[in-house]
Amino acid sequence: MSINYSEKIPNNVDLANNKTLQRALEHWQPHFLDWWRDMGPEDSTQFDVYLRTALRLDPKGWAHFDYVKMPDYRWGIFLNAAEPDRKIPFGVHQGEPAWQEIPGEYRSNLRRLIVTQGDTEPASVEQQRHLGLTCPSLYDLRNLFQVNVEEGRHLWAMVYLLHAYFGRDGREEGEALLARRSGDADNPRILGAFNEKTPDWLSFFMFTFFTDRDGKFQLSALAESAFDPLARSCRFMLTEEAHHMFVGETGVGRTIQRTCEVMQQHKMSDPADARKFGVIDLPTLQRYLNFHYSVTLDLFGADVSSNAATFFATGLKGRFEETKIGDDHQLNDAEYPVIQVGNGQLVTNHVSALNAINERLRDDYIKDTVAGVGRWNKIIEKHGIPFELKLPHKAFNRRIGPLSELRVNPDGQVITEAEWTQRHTEWLPSREDMEYVRSLMGRVIEPGKFANWIAAPARGINNQPVNFEYVRFN
Repeated sequence: MSINYSEKIPNNVDLANNKTLQRALEHWQPHFLDWWRDMGPEDSTQFDVYLRTALRLDPKGWAHFDYVKMPDYRWGIFLNAAEPDRKIPFGVHQGEPAWQEIPGEYRSNLRRLIVTQGDTEPASVEQQRHLGLTCPSLYDLRNLFQVNVEEGRHLWAMVYLLHAYFGRDGREEGEALLARRSGDADNPRILGAFNEKTPDWLSFFMFTFFTDRDGKFQLSALAESAFDPLARSCRFMLTEEAHHMFVGETGVGRTIQRTCEVMQQHKMSDPADARKFGVIDLPTLQRYLNFHYSVTLDLFGADVSSNAATFFATGLKGRFEETKIGDDHQLNDAEYPVIQVGNGQLVTNHVSALNAINERLRDDYIKDTVAGVGRWNKIIEKHGIPFELKLPHKAFNRRIGPLSELRVNPDGQVITEAEWTQRHTEWLPSREDMEYVRSLMGRVIEPGKFANWIAAPARGINNQPVNFEYVRFN
Protein backbone atom coordinates (compact mmCIF):
# COMPACT_ATOMS: atom_id res chain seq x y z
CA MET A 1 0.00 0.00 0.00
CA SER A 2 1.54 3.31 -1.10
CA ILE A 3 1.28 6.49 0.95
CA ASN A 4 0.27 9.75 -0.71
CA TYR A 5 2.91 12.31 0.30
CA SER A 6 1.52 15.01 -1.99
CA GLU A 7 -1.26 15.76 0.46
CA LYS A 8 -1.02 18.04 3.46
CA ILE A 9 -1.55 15.02 5.70
CA PRO A 10 0.17 11.96 4.16
CA ASN A 11 -2.14 8.98 4.34
CA ASN A 12 -3.30 5.74 2.80
CA VAL A 13 -6.92 6.05 3.94
CA ASP A 14 -8.18 8.15 0.99
CA LEU A 15 -8.54 11.21 3.17
CA ALA A 16 -9.10 13.46 0.14
CA ASN A 17 -12.52 11.89 -0.43
CA ASN A 18 -13.73 12.68 3.08
CA LYS A 19 -13.59 16.48 3.15
CA THR A 20 -15.23 16.83 6.57
CA LEU A 21 -12.66 14.57 8.20
CA GLN A 22 -9.84 16.14 6.21
CA ARG A 23 -10.80 19.63 7.41
CA ALA A 24 -11.04 18.44 11.02
CA LEU A 25 -7.58 16.88 10.93
CA GLU A 26 -6.12 19.88 9.12
CA HIS A 27 -7.53 22.01 11.95
CA TRP A 28 -5.82 19.74 14.51
CA GLN A 29 -2.50 19.68 12.66
CA PRO A 30 -1.30 23.22 13.65
CA HIS A 31 -2.09 22.44 17.30
CA PHE A 32 0.05 19.33 17.01
CA LEU A 33 2.93 21.32 15.51
CA ASP A 34 2.62 23.91 18.29
CA TRP A 35 2.82 21.08 20.81
CA TRP A 36 5.88 19.66 19.04
CA ARG A 37 7.67 23.02 19.13
CA ASP A 38 6.81 23.47 22.83
CA MET A 39 7.31 19.91 24.08
CA GLY A 40 9.30 18.06 21.42
CA PRO A 41 13.10 17.60 21.51
CA GLU A 42 14.64 20.74 22.98
CA ASP A 43 16.57 23.16 20.72
CA SER A 44 16.39 20.79 17.74
CA THR A 45 13.99 22.31 15.23
CA GLN A 46 16.76 23.39 12.82
CA PHE A 47 18.71 20.11 12.79
CA ASP A 48 18.81 17.96 9.65
CA VAL A 49 18.26 14.43 10.93
CA TYR A 50 18.77 11.18 9.01
CA LEU A 51 15.28 9.80 9.60
CA ARG A 52 13.25 6.86 8.38
CA THR A 53 9.88 7.56 6.77
CA ALA A 54 7.30 5.05 5.57
CA LEU A 55 6.70 5.17 1.81
CA ARG A 56 4.97 1.84 1.32
CA LEU A 57 3.67 -0.66 3.83
CA ASP A 58 5.03 -3.81 2.23
CA PRO A 59 7.96 -5.41 4.11
CA LYS A 60 10.51 -4.77 1.33
CA GLY A 61 9.88 -1.09 0.79
CA TRP A 62 8.12 0.52 3.70
CA ALA A 63 11.05 2.66 4.92
CA HIS A 64 12.90 5.51 3.21
CA PHE A 65 15.92 7.24 4.80
CA ASP A 66 16.85 10.88 4.21
CA TYR A 67 17.69 14.09 6.00
CA VAL A 68 14.73 16.09 7.27
CA LYS A 69 14.10 18.75 9.88
CA MET A 70 11.83 17.23 12.50
CA PRO A 71 9.07 19.90 12.32
CA ASP A 72 8.94 19.08 8.58
CA TYR A 73 8.66 15.32 9.16
CA ARG A 74 5.68 14.02 7.20
CA TRP A 75 3.56 12.66 10.01
CA GLY A 76 0.46 11.00 8.71
CA ILE A 77 -2.13 8.23 8.87
CA PHE A 78 -1.08 4.74 7.80
CA LEU A 79 -3.12 1.57 8.22
CA ASN A 80 -2.09 -1.93 7.23
CA ALA A 81 -3.94 -3.33 4.25
CA ALA A 82 -7.40 -4.64 5.00
CA GLU A 83 -7.66 -8.40 5.33
CA PRO A 84 -10.46 -9.57 3.01
CA ASP A 85 -13.43 -11.08 4.86
CA ARG A 86 -11.68 -10.74 8.23
CA LYS A 87 -13.65 -12.34 11.06
CA ILE A 88 -13.67 -11.41 14.74
CA PRO A 89 -11.30 -13.91 16.41
CA PHE A 90 -12.57 -13.92 20.02
CA GLY A 91 -15.34 -12.98 22.44
CA VAL A 92 -19.10 -13.17 22.08
CA HIS A 93 -18.90 -11.93 18.47
CA GLN A 94 -16.34 -14.55 17.44
CA GLY A 95 -16.75 -15.55 13.79
CA GLU A 96 -18.78 -12.48 12.82
CA PRO A 97 -17.40 -10.03 10.22
CA ALA A 98 -14.96 -7.51 11.70
CA TRP A 99 -16.54 -4.10 12.31
CA GLN A 100 -15.85 -1.21 9.99
CA GLU A 101 -18.02 1.03 12.17
CA ILE A 102 -18.38 0.94 15.95
CA PRO A 103 -21.49 -0.64 17.50
CA GLY A 104 -23.15 2.04 19.60
CA GLU A 105 -23.05 0.04 22.82
CA TYR A 106 -19.24 -0.23 22.64
CA ARG A 107 -18.36 3.36 21.76
CA SER A 108 -17.48 4.48 25.28
CA ASN A 109 -15.19 1.57 26.09
CA LEU A 110 -13.47 1.68 22.71
CA ARG A 111 -12.89 5.41 22.99
CA ARG A 112 -11.35 4.84 26.42
CA LEU A 113 -8.91 2.27 25.00
CA ILE A 114 -7.91 4.52 22.10
CA VAL A 115 -7.44 7.59 24.31
CA THR A 116 -5.33 5.67 26.84
CA GLN A 117 -3.07 4.31 24.10
CA GLY A 118 -2.94 7.70 22.37
CA ASP A 119 -1.96 9.47 25.60
CA THR A 120 1.21 7.41 25.99
CA GLU A 121 2.62 8.59 22.66
CA PRO A 122 3.11 12.34 23.30
CA ALA A 123 3.89 11.56 26.95
CA SER A 124 7.11 9.72 26.08
CA VAL A 125 8.23 12.58 23.81
CA GLU A 126 7.70 14.99 26.70
CA GLN A 127 9.62 12.74 29.07
CA GLN A 128 12.58 12.60 26.67
CA ARG A 129 12.67 16.20 25.42
CA HIS A 130 15.88 17.22 27.24
CA LEU A 131 17.94 14.15 26.38
CA GLY A 132 19.38 15.54 23.15
CA LEU A 133 21.40 18.01 25.21
CA THR A 134 23.41 15.14 26.77
CA CYS A 135 23.59 12.60 23.92
CA PRO A 136 26.48 10.10 24.02
CA SER A 137 26.91 10.20 20.21
CA LEU A 138 25.35 11.37 16.95
CA TYR A 139 24.22 7.80 16.36
CA ASP A 140 22.29 7.81 19.64
CA LEU A 141 20.94 11.32 19.05
CA ARG A 142 19.53 10.21 15.72
CA ASN A 143 17.92 7.15 17.33
CA LEU A 144 16.32 9.34 19.99
CA PHE A 145 14.87 11.61 17.32
CA GLN A 146 13.61 8.63 15.30
CA VAL A 147 11.81 7.31 18.36
CA ASN A 148 10.36 10.78 19.02
CA VAL A 149 8.95 11.34 15.52
CA GLU A 150 7.45 7.85 15.45
CA GLU A 151 5.76 8.41 18.80
CA GLY A 152 4.34 11.54 17.20
CA ARG A 153 3.06 9.48 14.29
CA HIS A 154 1.49 6.99 16.67
CA LEU A 155 -0.37 9.90 18.22
CA TRP A 156 -1.63 10.76 14.73
CA ALA A 157 -2.85 7.16 14.32
CA MET A 158 -5.04 7.38 17.42
CA VAL A 159 -6.24 10.91 16.68
CA TYR A 160 -7.36 9.80 13.22
CA LEU A 161 -9.52 7.08 14.80
CA LEU A 162 -10.98 9.56 17.29
CA HIS A 163 -11.82 12.08 14.58
CA ALA A 164 -13.08 9.55 12.04
CA TYR A 165 -15.33 7.47 14.30
CA PHE A 166 -16.25 9.46 17.43
CA GLY A 167 -17.52 12.79 16.13
CA ARG A 168 -17.38 15.79 18.44
CA ASP A 169 -16.34 13.67 21.43
CA GLY A 170 -13.40 12.35 19.43
CA ARG A 171 -12.31 15.84 18.38
CA GLU A 172 -12.38 16.98 21.99
CA GLU A 173 -10.35 13.96 23.05
CA GLY A 174 -7.82 14.77 20.32
CA GLU A 175 -7.37 18.26 21.74
CA ALA A 176 -7.04 16.87 25.27
CA LEU A 177 -4.18 14.60 24.13
CA LEU A 178 -2.19 17.76 23.38
CA ALA A 179 -3.26 19.53 26.59
CA ARG A 180 -2.04 17.00 29.15
CA ARG A 181 1.62 17.09 30.16
CA SER A 182 3.90 14.38 31.54
CA GLY A 183 4.45 14.96 35.23
CA ASP A 184 2.15 18.00 35.42
CA ALA A 185 0.58 18.31 38.86
CA ASP A 186 -2.73 19.64 37.53
CA ASN A 187 -3.10 17.86 34.17
CA PRO A 188 -0.83 14.77 34.11
CA ARG A 189 -0.74 11.94 31.61
CA ILE A 190 -3.19 9.10 32.24
CA LEU A 191 -0.76 6.30 33.19
CA GLY A 192 1.72 6.65 36.05
CA ALA A 193 4.84 5.43 34.24
CA PHE A 194 4.39 8.25 31.72
CA ASN A 195 4.64 10.86 34.45
CA GLU A 196 8.07 9.64 35.59
CA LYS A 197 11.10 11.66 34.56
CA THR A 198 13.64 10.38 32.05
CA PRO A 199 16.65 12.31 33.36
CA ASP A 200 19.51 10.46 31.67
CA TRP A 201 20.33 8.13 28.80
CA LEU A 202 20.46 4.99 30.91
CA SER A 203 16.87 5.73 31.92
CA PHE A 204 16.00 6.30 28.26
CA PHE A 205 17.48 2.98 27.19
CA MET A 206 15.71 1.18 30.04
CA PHE A 207 12.46 2.94 29.12
CA THR A 208 12.66 1.93 25.47
CA PHE A 209 13.53 -1.65 26.42
CA PHE A 210 10.93 -2.14 29.16
CA THR A 211 8.16 0.41 28.62
CA ASP A 212 8.12 0.34 24.82
CA ARG A 213 7.94 -3.43 25.16
CA ASP A 214 4.71 -2.89 27.10
CA GLY A 215 3.65 -0.90 24.03
CA LYS A 216 4.38 -3.93 21.87
CA PHE A 217 2.07 -6.11 23.94
CA GLN A 218 -0.70 -3.53 24.29
CA LEU A 219 -0.64 -2.84 20.54
CA SER A 220 -0.59 -6.58 19.81
CA ALA A 221 -3.71 -7.04 21.95
CA LEU A 222 -5.44 -4.11 20.22
CA ALA A 223 -4.35 -5.46 16.82
CA GLU A 224 -6.75 -8.37 17.45
CA SER A 225 -9.70 -5.98 17.94
CA ALA A 226 -13.04 -6.58 16.28
CA PHE A 227 -12.91 -2.89 15.25
CA ASP A 228 -10.92 -3.33 12.07
CA PRO A 229 -9.52 0.23 11.63
CA LEU A 230 -8.01 0.02 15.13
CA ALA A 231 -6.54 -3.43 14.43
CA ARG A 232 -5.01 -2.26 11.15
CA SER A 233 -3.57 0.90 12.74
CA CYS A 234 -1.92 -1.08 15.51
CA ARG A 235 -0.39 -3.61 13.16
CA PHE A 236 1.50 -0.88 11.37
CA MET A 237 2.46 0.81 14.66
CA LEU A 238 4.06 -2.47 15.75
CA THR A 239 6.44 -2.26 12.79
CA GLU A 240 7.73 1.07 14.11
CA GLU A 241 7.65 -0.02 17.75
CA ALA A 242 10.22 -2.73 17.02
CA HIS A 243 12.87 -0.07 16.40
CA HIS A 244 12.17 1.54 19.78
CA MET A 245 12.86 -1.74 21.58
CA PHE A 246 15.99 -2.20 19.45
CA VAL A 247 17.24 1.19 20.66
CA GLY A 248 16.64 0.14 24.26
CA GLU A 249 18.12 -3.34 24.07
CA THR A 250 21.24 -2.31 22.17
CA GLY A 251 21.67 0.86 24.25
CA VAL A 252 21.75 -1.08 27.50
CA GLY A 253 23.79 -3.81 25.83
CA ARG A 254 26.43 -1.32 24.68
CA THR A 255 26.53 0.17 28.19
CA ILE A 256 27.12 -3.31 29.62
CA GLN A 257 29.75 -4.04 26.99
CA ARG A 258 31.72 -0.90 27.81
CA THR A 259 31.57 -1.64 31.54
CA CYS A 260 32.76 -5.19 30.97
CA GLU A 261 35.61 -4.01 28.75
CA VAL A 262 36.81 -1.67 31.49
CA MET A 263 36.47 -4.34 34.17
CA GLN A 264 38.40 -6.81 32.05
CA GLN A 265 41.08 -4.28 31.19
CA HIS A 266 41.68 -3.40 34.84
CA LYS A 267 41.18 -6.95 36.17
CA MET A 268 38.46 -5.92 38.63
CA SER A 269 37.00 -8.35 41.11
CA ASP A 270 34.49 -5.92 42.65
CA PRO A 271 31.94 -4.70 40.05
CA ALA A 272 31.38 -1.48 42.01
CA ASP A 273 34.99 -0.44 41.29
CA ALA A 274 34.04 0.26 37.67
CA ARG A 275 32.86 3.73 38.66
CA LYS A 276 36.48 4.76 39.18
CA PHE A 277 36.89 4.61 35.40
CA GLY A 278 33.78 6.57 34.43
CA VAL A 279 31.48 3.73 33.41
CA ILE A 280 28.21 2.48 34.89
CA ASP A 281 28.81 -0.41 37.27
CA LEU A 282 26.74 -3.57 36.91
CA PRO A 283 25.02 -3.31 40.34
CA THR A 284 23.72 0.15 39.36
CA LEU A 285 22.47 -1.29 36.07
CA GLN A 286 20.63 -3.95 38.08
CA ARG A 287 18.95 -1.29 40.24
CA TYR A 288 17.84 0.69 37.18
CA LEU A 289 16.54 -2.54 35.67
CA ASN A 290 14.55 -3.28 38.84
CA PHE A 291 12.93 0.15 38.80
CA HIS A 292 11.94 0.32 35.15
CA TYR A 293 10.72 -3.28 35.06
CA SER A 294 8.53 -2.93 38.16
CA VAL A 295 7.04 0.39 37.04
CA THR A 296 6.25 -1.11 33.63
CA LEU A 297 4.48 -4.13 35.13
CA ASP A 298 1.93 -1.73 36.63
CA LEU A 299 1.03 -0.49 33.12
CA PHE A 300 -0.79 -3.75 32.44
CA GLY A 301 -3.46 -2.81 34.98
CA ALA A 302 -5.11 -4.69 37.80
CA ASP A 303 -4.25 -8.39 38.11
CA VAL A 304 -7.95 -9.22 38.29
CA SER A 305 -10.03 -6.83 36.22
CA SER A 306 -13.69 -6.81 35.26
CA ASN A 307 -12.93 -4.05 32.73
CA ALA A 308 -10.38 -6.25 30.95
CA ALA A 309 -12.93 -9.08 30.96
CA THR A 310 -15.48 -6.78 29.33
CA PHE A 311 -13.01 -5.59 26.70
CA PHE A 312 -12.21 -9.19 25.79
CA ALA A 313 -15.74 -10.56 25.87
CA THR A 314 -17.05 -7.77 23.65
CA GLY A 315 -14.20 -8.13 21.14
CA LEU A 316 -12.52 -4.78 21.77
CA LYS A 317 -9.10 -6.02 22.94
CA GLY A 318 -7.70 -9.52 22.66
CA ARG A 319 -4.67 -11.35 23.98
CA PHE A 320 -1.14 -11.41 22.62
CA GLU A 321 -1.20 -13.43 19.37
CA GLU A 322 -4.83 -14.34 20.00
CA THR A 323 -5.27 -16.39 16.85
CA LYS A 324 -2.31 -18.64 17.77
CA ILE A 325 -3.73 -19.62 21.17
CA GLY A 326 -5.23 -23.10 21.20
CA ASP A 327 -8.42 -22.57 23.18
CA ASP A 328 -12.02 -21.60 22.44
CA HIS A 329 -11.30 -17.82 22.56
CA GLN A 330 -14.35 -17.44 24.81
CA LEU A 331 -12.86 -18.32 28.23
CA ASN A 332 -16.24 -18.67 29.94
CA ASP A 333 -15.15 -21.68 32.03
CA ALA A 334 -11.36 -21.29 31.93
CA GLU A 335 -9.15 -20.33 34.87
CA TYR A 336 -5.74 -18.66 35.14
CA PRO A 337 -3.22 -18.50 38.04
CA VAL A 338 -2.79 -15.07 39.65
CA ILE A 339 -0.52 -14.05 42.53
CA GLN A 340 -2.64 -12.40 45.21
CA VAL A 341 -2.36 -11.35 48.86
CA GLY A 342 -3.65 -13.66 51.61
CA ASN A 343 -3.00 -13.12 55.31
CA GLY A 344 -0.16 -10.77 54.54
CA GLN A 345 1.58 -13.26 52.23
CA LEU A 346 1.79 -13.94 48.50
CA VAL A 347 -0.49 -16.75 47.42
CA THR A 348 -1.34 -18.13 43.98
CA ASN A 349 -5.05 -18.47 43.25
CA HIS A 350 -6.83 -19.66 40.15
CA VAL A 351 -9.37 -17.10 38.98
CA SER A 352 -11.61 -16.70 35.96
CA ALA A 353 -9.40 -16.42 32.87
CA LEU A 354 -11.68 -13.64 31.63
CA ASN A 355 -10.89 -11.57 34.71
CA ALA A 356 -7.18 -12.40 34.39
CA ILE A 357 -6.71 -11.03 30.86
CA ASN A 358 -4.31 -8.34 32.13
CA GLU A 359 -2.29 -10.91 34.06
CA ARG A 360 -2.03 -13.18 31.02
CA LEU A 361 -0.68 -10.26 28.96
CA ARG A 362 1.73 -9.34 31.77
CA ASP A 363 3.04 -12.92 31.85
CA ASP A 364 3.54 -12.92 28.07
CA TYR A 365 5.47 -9.67 28.47
CA ILE A 366 7.64 -11.19 31.21
CA LYS A 367 8.60 -14.15 29.00
CA ASP A 368 9.65 -11.77 26.23
CA THR A 369 11.61 -9.60 28.65
CA VAL A 370 13.44 -12.57 30.16
CA ALA A 371 14.81 -13.37 26.70
CA GLY A 372 16.11 -9.81 26.26
CA VAL A 373 17.83 -9.79 29.65
CA GLY A 374 19.36 -13.14 28.73
CA ARG A 375 21.01 -11.50 25.73
CA TRP A 376 22.53 -8.85 28.03
CA ASN A 377 23.88 -11.60 30.27
CA LYS A 378 25.62 -13.23 27.32
CA ILE A 379 27.66 -10.03 26.93
CA ILE A 380 28.75 -10.26 30.59
CA GLU A 381 29.45 -13.98 30.28
CA LYS A 382 31.53 -13.44 27.14
CA HIS A 383 33.82 -11.14 29.14
CA GLY A 384 34.22 -13.76 31.86
CA ILE A 385 32.66 -11.64 34.61
CA PRO A 386 30.78 -13.53 37.37
CA PHE A 387 27.68 -11.33 37.43
CA GLU A 388 24.14 -11.96 36.23
CA LEU A 389 21.35 -9.44 35.69
CA LYS A 390 18.00 -10.74 36.92
CA LEU A 391 14.40 -9.62 36.70
CA PRO A 392 12.96 -9.07 40.18
CA HIS A 393 9.89 -10.92 41.38
CA LYS A 394 6.59 -9.90 39.83
CA ALA A 395 5.38 -8.47 43.18
CA PHE A 396 8.47 -6.30 43.76
CA ASN A 397 7.87 -2.53 44.02
CA ARG A 398 4.32 -2.68 42.67
CA ARG A 399 2.32 0.51 43.08
CA ILE A 400 -1.19 -0.45 41.99
CA GLY A 401 -3.56 -3.27 42.94
CA PRO A 402 -3.43 -5.64 45.92
CA LEU A 403 0.31 -6.34 45.50
CA SER A 404 1.02 -2.70 46.37
CA GLU A 405 -0.14 -3.47 49.92
CA LEU A 406 2.97 -5.56 50.61
CA ARG A 407 6.69 -4.89 50.69
CA VAL A 408 8.39 -7.61 48.65
CA ASN A 409 12.11 -7.96 47.96
CA PRO A 410 13.48 -8.86 44.50
CA ASP A 411 13.54 -12.55 45.43
CA GLY A 412 9.80 -12.52 46.16
CA GLN A 413 10.02 -12.59 49.97
CA VAL A 414 7.54 -10.46 51.92
CA ILE A 415 9.47 -8.12 54.23
CA THR A 416 8.57 -5.51 56.84
CA GLU A 417 8.23 -1.81 56.17
CA ALA A 418 11.29 -1.27 58.39
CA GLU A 419 13.41 -3.66 56.33
CA TRP A 420 12.23 -2.03 53.11
CA THR A 421 13.19 1.41 54.45
CA GLN A 422 16.59 0.12 55.46
CA ARG A 423 17.39 -1.83 52.29
CA HIS A 424 15.43 -0.42 49.34
CA THR A 425 18.50 1.45 48.00
CA GLU A 426 20.15 -1.96 47.52
CA TRP A 427 17.42 -2.73 45.01
CA LEU A 428 16.34 0.61 43.51
CA PRO A 429 18.44 3.53 42.25
CA SER A 430 19.54 5.77 45.11
CA ARG A 431 20.03 9.50 44.85
CA GLU A 432 23.76 8.81 44.71
CA ASP A 433 23.25 6.38 41.82
CA MET A 434 21.21 8.89 39.86
CA GLU A 435 23.66 11.71 40.52
CA TYR A 436 26.55 9.52 39.40
CA VAL A 437 24.81 8.50 36.18
CA ARG A 438 23.87 12.12 35.47
CA SER A 439 27.51 13.12 36.02
CA LEU A 440 28.49 10.97 33.02
CA MET A 441 26.01 12.62 30.68
CA GLY A 442 28.16 14.93 28.56
CA ARG A 443 27.21 15.79 24.99
CA VAL A 444 29.25 14.04 22.28
CA ILE A 445 28.41 15.18 18.73
CA GLU A 446 31.57 14.54 16.72
CA PRO A 447 30.82 11.85 14.10
CA GLY A 448 32.20 8.47 15.15
CA LYS A 449 32.92 9.54 18.74
CA PHE A 450 31.16 8.04 21.76
CA ALA A 451 30.94 8.92 25.43
CA ASN A 452 33.30 6.93 27.63
CA TRP A 453 30.48 5.02 29.36
CA ILE A 454 29.02 3.39 26.22
CA ALA A 455 30.46 1.21 23.45
CA ALA A 456 30.01 1.95 19.76
CA PRO A 457 27.31 -0.06 17.97
CA ALA A 458 28.23 -3.08 15.89
CA ARG A 459 26.90 -1.38 12.74
CA GLY A 460 25.38 1.91 11.61
CA ILE A 461 21.88 2.83 10.49
CA ASN A 462 20.70 1.71 7.03
CA ASN A 463 24.13 0.30 6.13
CA GLN A 464 25.80 3.64 6.84
CA PRO A 465 29.12 3.62 8.70
CA VAL A 466 29.13 4.17 12.45
CA ASN A 467 30.91 7.51 11.92
CA PHE A 468 28.22 8.76 9.52
CA GLU A 469 26.93 12.30 10.14
CA TYR A 470 23.51 11.21 11.40
CA VAL A 471 22.57 14.72 12.55
CA ARG A 472 23.64 17.95 10.88
CA PHE A 473 23.53 21.09 13.00
CA ASN A 474 22.51 24.27 11.19
